[in-house]
Amino acid sequence: MYAIVKSGGRQYRVQPGETVYVDALDAAAGETISLGEVLLVAGEGEPRVGSPLVKGASVRGTVLGDTRDRKIRVFKYKKRKHYRRTRGHRQSYTALRIEAIEL
Repeated sequence: MYAIVKSGGRQYRVQPGETVYVDALDAAAGETISLGEVLLVAGEGEPRVGSPLVKGASVRGTVLGDTRDRKIRVFKYKKRKHYRRTRGHRQSYTALRIEAIEL
């Protein structure tokens, strides 16, 4: 069984037992959280598609910890104007272990 959930403006395909990296959440390591924005549940019989959300469905997960992605460089440049700006960015993520999909 798997589900499509929405978290932080992005959509993730999750199934029990796997680890997912979602945009940073306000939760401590070891805490159990519930993702309530479930868009689709499938894998056993007929898929249940929400309009926009599946009624009564949620995904339960345990927070493993926080991490950050590699640094990317953001470079702005205008030719012949001597304009150059360099900035960096590191995206913060929260690691979740998916425990169950509840209907």
